[in-house]
Amino acid sequence: MQLAYQHVLKNKGSAGVDGMSLTELTAHVQKHRDKTAIALYEGNYKVQPILGATIPKSNGKMRLLGIPTVTDRWLQQCVTQTITLKFELEFKAHSYGFRPNKNAHQCLQQSQKYIHQGYQHIVDIDLKNFFDEVNHCLLLQLLYNKVTCPSTLRLIRQWLRAPILINGKLIKRRKGVPQGSPLSPLLSNIMLHELDKELEKKGCRYVRYADDFSIYTKSESEAKKIGNDVFLFLKNKLKLPINREKSGLRIPSNFEILGCRYVSMFKKETRAKPELAASDKSWKTLTGKLKSITRKTSPISLSERIQKIKEVQRGWINYFRIGKIYSRLKSLDGWLRNRLRYCIWHDWKKPERKRKNLIRLGVKPEKAYAWSRTRKGGWSVAQSPILNTTITLKRLKKRGYESMLEYYSKVSPQFNEPLYT
Repeated sequence: MQLAYQHVLKNKGSAGVDGMSLTELTAHVQKHRDKTAIALYEGNYKVQPILGATIPKSNGKMRLLGIPTVTDRWLQQCVTQTITLKFELEFKAHSYGFRPNKNAHQCLQQSQKYIHQGYQHIVDIDLKNFFDEVNHCLLLQLLYNKVTCPSTLRLIRQWLRAPILINGKLIKRRKGVPQGSPLSPLLSNIMLHELDKELEKKGCRYVRYADDFSIYTKSESEAKKIGNDVFLFLKNKLKLPINREKSGLRIPSNFEILGCRYVSMFKKETRAKPELAASDKSWKTLTGKLKSITRKTSPISLSERIQKIKEVQRGWINYFRIGKIYSRLKSLDGWLRNRLRYCIWHDWKKPERKRKNLIRLGVKPEKAYAWSRTRKGGWSVAQSPILNTTITLKRLKKRGYESMLEYYSKVSPQFNEPLYT
């Protein structure tokens, strides 16, 4: 319970239906820990409803999250830590999501390995609202096969059936695993482990990251057969619906996996081999975040902007560093520096202040006067030689700026030792 408490604090998160925040959890644990442990042991613990919250998806739709109270999150983490050991040893090698010593990079590397070996006819199946469609009876039966403690099973069942509070109304839940709880990643892996076993039984080459999975074959006819078999297995055995619009047979040039796509790299004296690169949607997401940070009307200082840019670009580059992103990063860097120059020019506001600042940066007085009174728009001035030669990369670095290309050169496997051998 102590280890789980530390884990919940580290993960942060919002308050649930009772309004208790993480800052209040410490005092609550110290006061009620023994009482809670006894209630769990005797089977008298009452699970509280979960709070429904929506977040936007990349396709413009909304995703429903279920936020348990911090007390329930603490106890769910306890259960997760305990029962993970019972399932982890049986999980398959090509299941990479939410598992110790497994990550998305390994999943992408294995996908690329299959494609380089000639398995270029891909069965891409998208599960429709997987976390909202999980069948409770099937999931509980899979848990009963491994977990023998009645109190633990009763507790998990209560969490699965806990009503969700949406717009002030409590709504019953008879299927689905709420996204946002510490237990949901493990439960999703337990459910889809049945799919992994079926695929290995058929001798398929596949990768799975949580509910994202793809199967790799050498011919279109083989891909069709396996795709139909898997569709029937998911429909009849696991009771999981498939998104027909997003599912289908793919080849590397029109296949995306975990935010990446495949591009053909032509090299001398070698055949073209598809290589990983960030998808257009991923680039659009990055550009949107940077544009929001560097919006001229945002009431934040230059130092705060640069710090936020660092956080975004480091997270994005650390994830996509195994792909071919060098050339697009280079052009994005120039655009981002111009956005910062535009913010600086806008912050100077009055013409006289612009004139004085340009003189401080080394511009001749008569030229500084002319530019401070220019009728050009701020974006045109940001791209002009007057700011490119004064607000230089060297000066931006003194304020803490680090170009994406510079950071990429530190962490990319193209500049260092390979990530995987």
